[in-house]
Amino acid sequence: MLSRVTLVDQWRSIEVGLSPRWDEARLLLAAPGRASLDRAASLLRTAEPALSPEGVRFRWVRDDEDGLAALLERLDAEGAGGRLELLSTRERAAVGPSRRARTGPATLAAAWEGALAELPPDWSDLYGEIELGSTDYLDRAALMLSPVNPSRAGGPGFRFRCARVYGYGASAEMVRRCLERCDAEGITGQVRILRTLSDTRPVATQGPVWYVGGKAV
Repeated sequence: MLSRVTLVDQWRSIEVGLSPRWDEARLLLAAPGRASLDRAASLLRTAEPALSPEGVRFRWVRDDEDGLAALLERLDAEGAGGRLELLSTRERAAVGPSRRARTGPATLAAAWEGALAELPPDWSDLYGEIELGSTDYLDRAALMLSPVNPSRAGGPGFRFRCARVYGYGASAEMVRRCLERCDAEGITGQVRILRTLSDTRPVATQGPVWYVGGKAV
């Protein structure tokens, strides 16, 4: 009887063929059965897992290749099995160590801080989006994010308003706290700032209004 090729062995085979300058790998783990997929997504929660009809898609940054092997080894030990497939890679920029800082934080709260750091110092209002790693997170995330008054986005996620000093929207600190609550629940995803304004000064109003798809937000 032929021996089963382990997930760790599959990762090592993929890793050997990567460019010496690879910085990030996007992979697909196709495992038999929903239980195996759920377990894989749970173990890979820091790698932005997303369930799809093909399996679990996730992102792994080169900082910790052995860490991925350790997680896959746990799946092998549990008899999960499956097929690991490389979807795409990204190479490290030839200059500047700052490239690492932009590969994306592991947690939603850290992603929020990273997004804020790229705004001008006089930003006053923003419209943001939280894209969840799986539709399974929707109900729980809605509860964790309720203080920021989230609205459903088109995909598996939510959009929200944030005001730095005054006006309509949650404070940046409240947004971070809600995202920390999501992180504590193992909810993964991405945080984006869609629109921003600087140095607004509302007069007899709660703040600026954006129109998205013909609707005021």
